[in-house]
Amino acid sequence: MPVEPFIRMRGVSKTYRSGKKEHLAISDATFDVMPGELVSLVGPSGCGKSTLLKILAGLHPNDGGELKIGSATHAFDPARDVGMVFQAPLLLKWRRILQNVLLPAEILGLPQKESRERAKDLLALVGLAGYEDKYPYELSGGMQQRAAIARSLVHDPKLVLMDEPFGALDALTREKMNLELLRIWKEAGKTIVFVTHGISEAVFLGTRVVVLTAGPARMADNFEIALPRPRTLDMKTHERFGDYTRRIYRLLGME
Repeated sequence: MPVEPFIRMRGVSKTYRSGKKEHLAISDATFDVMPGELVSLVGPSGCGKSTLLKILAGLHPNDGGELKIGSATHAFDPARDVGMVFQAPLLLKWRRILQNVLLPAEILGLPQKESRERAKDLLALVGLAGYEDKYPYELSGGMQQRAAIARSLVHDPKLVLMDEPFGALDALTREKMNLELLRIWKEAGKTIVFVTHGISEAVFLGTRVVVLTAGPARMADNFEIALPRPRTLDMKTHERFGDYTRRIYRLLGME
């Protein structure tokens, strides 16, 4: 039997209203995300990528079109089934790292003992074993973002949404975090939607790339990245990688 899309989006639109003024943030977003995919959403700043992520997270309703997440046999509850990672780690400075990671489990009222063990396992997965009792200020920016990724996974969500999570990091750390994310994604087996304005990053990470035009967001293209896995930084020098990046540049009017 064919596998159902985990996310099915058809003609989704979103308009913000303030008094008599209206701002069309998304005009027509149409794409699918299959279970276990890591899909990159790429487009210029202000094109509506973050708005689209908020709709997927259940934080904002869409005004038009069709959005279906989950399946008939697996109901989807955004409060329980979404993990979020933002550009800033947003760790609570007065809580130790393990306590920060446990926050979603505490909010959802999940069993304390099992959640604590899962949090420790996730910290080991993201390379932070031994840092459980540190405070955020004792960790580098990249390490803090790893803790934020662990926090997004602690309640075992079905979907992880990442909004330019490495945008504030220096170039070298960002490259390392790209490799780390691919490893974590493979081991955790989650469906991930990754928003970025980095064209190279979108190609390097994604099983597929969805290209959005300048706001209001409209899908310009949606294509598979047929690069072998595991991905290596050396692939960025390959001709096929360059073909994918040039395709996105053309779609965004940058060539």
